Amino acid sequence: MENTIQFLIDHGYAVLFAWVLLEQGGLPIPAVPFLLAAGALAATGRMNLALILGTAVIASLASDGSWYALGRRRGMGILHLLCRISLEPDSCVRQTENLFSRRGSFALLVAKFIPGLSAVAPPLAGITRMPLARFVLFDALGALLWIGVFVALGVLFGEQLKGLAALLATMGTWLLAILVGGLGAYLLWKFLARQLFLRRLRVARITPEDLKRRLDSGEEVVIVDLRHALEFDADPVVIPGAVRWDADDLAQGRLKLPRDREVILYCS
Repeated sequence: MENTIQFLIDHGYAVLFAWVLLEQGGLPIPAVPFLLAAGALAATGRMNLALILGTAVIASLASDGSWYALGRRRGMGILHLLCRISLEPDSCVRQTENLFSRRGSFALLVAKFIPGLSAVAPPLAGITRMPLARFVLFDALGALLWIGVFVALGVLFGEQLKGLAALLATMGTWLLAILVGGLGAYLLWKFLARQLFLRRLRVARITPEDLKRRLDSGEEVVIVDLRHALEFDADPVVIPGAVRWDADDLAQGRLKLPRDREVILYCS
């Protein structure tokens, strides 16, 4: 915390803007320590609270606006890109889609507090053609809420955070080794678990060409479209003869797959 505070003192609002912009852009560089440090500096009068909030909100809007524009222009391809760089892409995208389908634009108010959803929400807003003015309004309010919470914590607990930072600093390289080792083990576990899942998926996979040959030959198969309603609305093209089901209904047993024919499921 001491180093973060000193860094902010030396470079001011520019570093706060850049850090929030890059974090909201998708880089793994958390902005929360800088928001806490900015709050601590505001409490001592060394930074202006209104300028802190304004700078950070504008940075967040600039990044989110870029993702919104990409989602509006490129459609579901942007979510596929996020899938490739996310640790839990499938659940992340599905959770955001469910949140949007239930709450609409109000989902933007809480998305930044939910790990993984913050990156997916702006492009999904663009994909679903949310009006720009509505997106800007709710995204700005969500950013202000997220930034305001951590800045307020910095204002209220600045001295305690400095004391904690000093204590952690005395642990030196041991603390760094523990943090790096723990993060590395977590990333390795997530990577291996995902690779195992993908390997199992490939065993039971069928190519589009194979499916077309089966349909052309008159083979009776049941094709189930499990895409989320938001994905379907963005790209309403279906395989001939496919039925549309909700994946949650299937997972919770509200829908039953037939047992007398081969079933082929697909989603994005």
